[in-house]
Amino acid sequence: MTAPLTLTRDGHVARVTLNRPDVRNAFNETLIAELAATFTTLGQDASLRAIVLAAEGKAFCAGADLNWMKAMAGYSWDENHADATKLADMLWAIYSCPVPVIARVQGDVYAGGVGLVACADVVVAVDTAGFCLSEAKLGLLPATIGPYVVRALGEQASRRYFVTAERFGADEAKRLGLVHEVVATDVLDAKVGELVAAITANGPAAARACKQLVKDVASRPITPELRDDTARRIADIRASSEGREGVQSFLNKSKPSWLAA
Repeated sequence: MTAPLTLTRDGHVARVTLNRPDVRNAFNETLIAELAATFTTLGQDASLRAIVLAAEGKAFCAGADLNWMKAMAGYSWDENHADATKLADMLWAIYSCPVPVIARVQGDVYAGGVGLVACADVVVAVDTAGFCLSEAKLGLLPATIGPYVVRALGEQASRRYFVTAERFGADEAKRLGLVHEVVATDVLDAKVGELVAAITANGPAAARACKQLVKDVASRPITPELRDDTARRIADIRASSEGREGVQSFLNKSKPSWLAA
């Protein structure tokens, strides 16, 4: 049996690839479990500095697998809740992973697949990719992916695309903020490589701290408590060995240890 995903490693960079091209990389219980376990494990690896989330075949991810949906059709409420919780936990494992995640979107993204994209920190998509929050067409709703998609698309755009289930293109996805870069297929890997290089050129602890900072301050009111929290964070990292080395390397015009190789 072919593995539903593959994991490869090149130095400080891991690549997680959805590997169900025959069903457009659609979710089933096995793929969901493996994604959750893989990102949980990768997040605990202190030597890892970037993760690329990719997919085989023409589509990035088409949402739920049809056979999986057929099985769910007979589920009780409790069974549906348990099943949906596993999907929610998988999305959280990706979103909360401390390592920066780059989504390499080489094809169409539907339903739950949009949730995967929304959980990534940086998204690069080919100009032919289409996006669709198609759940309402089936009498369903994008509930478990909702918190991540609304953060990525914004409230107004989410209202539209949740209720209309319209397809929208890569350029519109970029305009709305779901996608950061739209490129031709033949330069997709080069652009992903550029972004990986940009991330890994930074202090490893600093990159992780920057990712966490955005999550912790987004949408919070700028209170005295928040101002003090941010002052404490910069003091912590300035006093750290990495922060001291980075500043000294800049002042001395030398390379810090994370660039020495």
